[in-house]
Amino acid sequence: MLAALTAVAAALLPAAQAWALAPVPGGVPPRPAAPASPDPSLQAHPLAAAPAPLDNPLKGFARFYWPGSDQNTGYPHSLTWSYFGLSEVMTDPADCSKINWSILDSALNEIASYGNQAAVRFYMEYPDGSGTHPANAIPRCFDGHVPYRTNTRWGTTSPDYDNPYLLDALDDFIAAFGARYDGDPRIGFIHLGLIGLWGEWHTWPYDTDTSGDSYPNHMPTDAHAAQLLRAYDAAFDETKLELRYPDSAGGAATGLDLGYHDDSFCFREGSPLAGVTLPQSLGGAGWAQLQRALNVGAENKWITSSMGGEVRPEIQTSAFASWPGGSGQVDNMKACIELEHTTWKINEQSQGYAADDPDVAAAVRLMGYDLTVDNAYFKNTASGATNVGVRISNHGVAPFYYPWTVTLGLRDSAGTVVKTFDTPWDLRTVMPLKIRAFPDWGVGQDPAYRDYGYPQYFQTGVNLSGVPNGGYQWVMRVRSPLETVSANAKKLRFANATQGADGWLTLGQVTVGSGGGTDTTPPAAPTGLTSPSRTSGSVTLSWTAATDNVGVAGYRVHRGSTEVGTTATTSFTDTGLSPATAYTYTVKAHDAAGNTSAASAPVTVTTLPSSTTGLVLDDFDGNPAYPSAARNDLGKWTGGNCFGNGGGSGVVSGGALALRYANCGWFGSDVHTDLSAYTHLVVRIKGAAGGEQSHFSLGLGGTTKVFGDFTLDGGGHPAITTAYQDIRIPLAANGISRSAPGQLAMGFWYGGNSTVTIDSLTFQ
Repeated sequence: MLAALTAVAAALLPAAQAWALAPVPGGVPPRPAAPASPDPSLQAHPLAAAPAPLDNPLKGFARFYWPGSDQNTGYPHSLTWSYFGLSEVMTDPADCSKINWSILDSALNEIASYGNQAAVRFYMEYPDGSGTHPANAIPRCFDGHVPYRTNTRWGTTSPDYDNPYLLDALDDFIAAFGARYDGDPRIGFIHLGLIGLWGEWHTWPYDTDTSGDSYPNHMPTDAHAAQLLRAYDAAFDETKLELRYPDSAGGAATGLDLGYHDDSFCFREGSPLAGVTLPQSLGGAGWAQLQRALNVGAENKWITSSMGGEVRPEIQTSAFASWPGGSGQVDNMKACIELEHTTWKINEQSQGYAADDPDVAAAVRLMGYDLTVDNAYFKNTASGATNVGVRISNHGVAPFYYPWTVTLGLRDSAGTVVKTFDTPWDLRTVMPLKIRAFPDWGVGQDPAYRDYGYPQYFQTGVNLSGVPNGGYQWVMRVRSPLETVSANAKKLRFANATQGADGWLTLGQVTVGSGGGTDTTPPAAPTGLTSPSRTSGSVTLSWTAATDNVGVAGYRVHRGSTEVGTTATTSFTDTGLSPATAYTYTVKAHDAAGNTSAASAPVTVTTLPSSTTGLVLDDFDGNPAYPSAARNDLGKWTGGNCFGNGGGSGVVSGGALALRYANCGWFGSDVHTDLSAYTHLVVRIKGAAGGEQSHFSLGLGGTTKVFGDFTLDGGGHPAITTAYQDIRIPLAANGISRSAPGQLAMGFWYGGNSTVTIDSLTFQ
């Protein structure tokens, strides 16, 4: 398996060594060079923004690795953290060069099987041990060669970190570590570890500060510590490395490709309370993490290297209770994230956070990258060689640090991606649009924000030769190297309304073909624009088909002046809206030649108040993410299998769940909540062809029927059409128990072959 992983790393990270930015000195960083402008010959296609998922890879929270346990419980996350004792891999008592990596490989494989990536650290001293790893992890091959000391404060044994035998052995270990695991897709981040308590590069109180106590110094000299930093930097070219303190080894990391790792993130201690992350200019202590960074001119290290760490354990349960500020021992959390440019943090107690907590969600989305495609650029009609571009903005605090491949695709009307094109686009160049200034820079009163990055424009040429003429959608995804190891690898997803859970982002509709030669006549404007239904978060539109001298290829839907979507049919649902808010829509028709009609007459629609939504079982808005989170909006289990899309689970796209079936498919969503306050199950649904009500059953509260057999108010029965409608199923009239509803289940084993799309499941 190692050979395969090495090949994967080489294939998917081709530019890792070629792409290298020098660390940026301290002070106000200069803005990067402005990007190229979009090709004026390409049509612009605006994309609507939407909240990004909370378990995007390589950012957010990390939970501890517990062998054999479900790695995806608790608050959504994509990282798993683990310590390893050096003695657990350096196992030969007579030969330090013999390394047994089985314990690390076993953990990495299990973590990857859940779709997560690992963050790891090796140590030699761990007070009392971790429960699964030893307290004393000094390899036995050091015995007789390395003097040992006792840290009486913690009851640990400290090796002589200046001993030549130890330094040679650690140099060899680091070289072997890098040779085997650099670029391994199972690993996201490596903490340098090895030195000090927990591998955190301190031995308090046996540390370098001996002026006020009688404890001797157990830390290595700066020269020897710098030797280990250089060894790590030489051994790893691709995987991101992190060091506890910016000023360790006399600040030697400042000029190396090493990030920092704050293990006491955003904590305040002492009397009076002082922060241990924020600098002195914002109430921090002289030893605070960011003060140390300022002291060595390393506060801009985030531009090239990741910033990790751990939310201080004492405050994990309450860290975001006063967001965006802080209270008591919690410092100003937003300032901590913005000034450190935090990408990820260990946060074991995040398992207790509510999945719908908006403050935690705001913090997680701010951490690391938060990428939105503002516009896609392509010709509405194309054939042969053509260009496609996108403009991407980063609303987070840090870049994406890995050169994952960005792929374009053409998706046909059946939802199948029929052709793909790998691009040379490098997401690492998409820098945060704004950065928060340190008060120490003297550029304005805190909080002062400065423009930094730009909406980054990427463009590439593609060749459509061999693609059958017809209507398609341009789609785009970012390929995770972990996908070659784990089918459950979590996808990088953009903060856009058209982002699918399968990783594909819909960019817009394109016609492949000649487009009618010299046709220059635009279609007539669509008429009869109306809204047949609405909810608190969505508006459904329908209109009368436009006419054209050759033929109408599709329609572009505008909310105000913003294009919010395209469709080949005469209906469209706009999702992600605010309750009790008025929105004005127009629709334009276009033909295969790229001619666009005048706008239809506008229609203004006001969404329903939020109270009318009742109890939401799932609105498929991406929070929680389906199917990766395996949780519905009640925080209970949900999932599916045997469907023809989404790897069997179905696909969430545009705030709705599409289930493609061919006499096979099952979807379930646990309710297990007393429904006595509600009278109806409301299924907001549409079908690809209409008439799908006979293709599946629905079970709830002891009653299971073919969907079309349920009795509606007034005696009618459900009939699915190609446009969304709210099908209101009275609970009592259909014998559905409201006190013990159990699980809502849908079975697609009735001979049908189609796709149904569910916008929401609610109780009202």
